[in-house]
Amino acid sequence: MNSNAIVTLADSNYFELLKELIDSIKFQNKENNVSICVLDAGLTENQINTIKSKVYSIKKANWDIDVPGYKVIKKEWLKSQVSRAFLPNYFPEFKKYLWIDCDAWVNSWKAVELYFKACENGKLGITQSIGPGYRITTKVKWLLGKIALIKSQNYKHAKSSGINEEIARKLAFAPHINIGVFSLEKNSKCWDVWQKNLKKTLSKGKIFGSEGLAINIAVYHDNVDVEFLPLKCNWITSHLLPKFDEKKDTFVEPFLPHDEIGIIHLAAGIWKDKTDMRLNKDIKINIKTIEGKEIQKSLRFGVA
Repeated sequence: MNSNAIVTLADSNYFELLKELIDSIKFQNKENNVSICVLDAGLTENQINTIKSKVYSIKKANWDIDVPGYKVIKKEWLKSQVSRAFLPNYFPEFKKYLWIDCDAWVNSWKAVELYFKACENGKLGITQSIGPGYRITTKVKWLLGKIALIKSQNYKHAKSSGINEEIARKLAFAPHINIGVFSLEKNSKCWDVWQKNLKKTLSKGKIFGSEGLAINIAVYHDNVDVEFLPLKCNWITSHLLPKFDEKKDTFVEPFLPHDEIGIIHLAAGIWKDKTDMRLNKDIKINIKTIEGKEIQKSLRFGVA
């Protein structure tokens, strides 16, 4: 058994994406030195049977923190907002965990190695959603040309979740941290801090996004030890499209020096004609190449 695990979660609707994530890991992990674990939040029996030979373990996701039943009826996938903060409870045999959302896939193994390196000595390995090319980081509504109403993702969610004003203001203009890809050691103190914050954010706020708000509080208020990794380690395509290097046949950052992207993350979706690429792999969009051309291409793994 390997000491490191990549963990993800999926329901039946995202099964195709789950398969692609697994296949991308198997394709890139030449040394086969990382185990793949899956949390089941509504997979069918046939779907489980399809992937069980490719992964180390599949376990049913639980509501690790009690939430009001009316908020989660027929929404098993929302367990991802809770269970990722309790990975050592599900898979205690591992020393390090790398969580990757199932709507992401591995384009370069270097990113995986960086995440496992980043979480050493109890640190949280994670990526901030800010970098070259990001034109807007916080939305502000101006009243009478002078008064600014903060509309940042962190601030709005913190206030709706009953987080006090002091903490909410700390989060307001801090670069948002995306929890779709992160790494932690089994014995890291960050788990306890995260879980404490998650209980608070779940008690009054909406379920979706609660785990992300809790980790942002852990970083910016509780000051957990963190190793920030570059955007290429969690490239959110809805924020900024990558470019494509035709010679190397790989996705790269859109600005010089065009480093290869490690993890392609389709969070929030890529939409064309009101259809999300995450649910239809036939969708292709215009992608620029580093040579200055424009090509039609999918951002899904294994699709030309």
